[in-house]
Amino acid sequence: MEVTSLGYQTDLALLRLGGSQVEDRGDHLVVRTLHNPSFWWGNFLLLEAAPPAPDAIHWQQVFAREFPNAEHMALGFDGVNGSVSDLAGFDALGLNVEESAVMTARAVHPPARPNLAADYRRLVSDEDWARQVDLRVACKDDDLDAGPYRKFSAAKAATMRALTDAGHGAWFGAFVDAELLSSMGLFTTHTGLARFQSVETHPAARGRGLAGTLVHFVSTFGFSELGAHTLVMVADPDYPAIRIYRSVGFVESETQLQAERRPQPATRR
Repeated sequence: MEVTSLGYQTDLALLRLGGSQVEDRGDHLVVRTLHNPSFWWGNFLLLEAAPPAPDAIHWQQVFAREFPNAEHMALGFDGVNGSVSDLAGFDALGLNVEESAVMTARAVHPPARPNLAADYRRLVSDEDWARQVDLRVACKDDDLDAGPYRKFSAAKAATMRALTDAGHGAWFGAFVDAELLSSMGLFTTHTGLARFQSVETHPAARGRGLAGTLVHFVSTFGFSELGAHTLVMVADPDYPAIRIYRSVGFVESETQLQAERRPQPATRR
């Protein structure tokens, strides 16, 4: 199966670099992250397109067959456009259907009101990475259980740190008085492409210009040190943070579709 979506191309490339398995079944891919089974979007099906509504139950059954022990369900749909209306069959089955914006930039500029009080730098030490796990837990959705989510976050941080140590990119943070308040990663996935990962800001520190300033700082690293000509990130078009990405030069290039069912109780998006 040839993947056309820039969002899913970079998703899959990072997953492979992190040790995930990708099995090609012709009209869909099966993605498995055995070292982190609670990583929903590391254990999912990627279909070549959004299927007709009556076929949704078939793909629900395929997921159950491929992941018989999974407490979640996650299906992605390749393509560069579309809307949640294309996923009506999955919506009828009770899955959450989502439409994300794939954003790209070939050049960036500083935000209108940069935060110059923070220290912007790479995560390097064990303490830095422990703070990254703490930050991720602080940013979790309210309906996610803190214990399982921390376990997932620690496993994900270990994978990202390994990619950093292997020279595929780096993870950065905005620190104020040694406290990590905003963070994100940027990694090369294909020649000339670099993909952002997990742009997060502590709930108590939002609205202070940290994320926008850090996105610009990290983007500069992507162009100058990773040799990227295009930066890619995926964002919720209805979430206020998308304005931050636009403010430094990112534009919507594609639409990414997915459907998911969270475990009960939910542990990880």
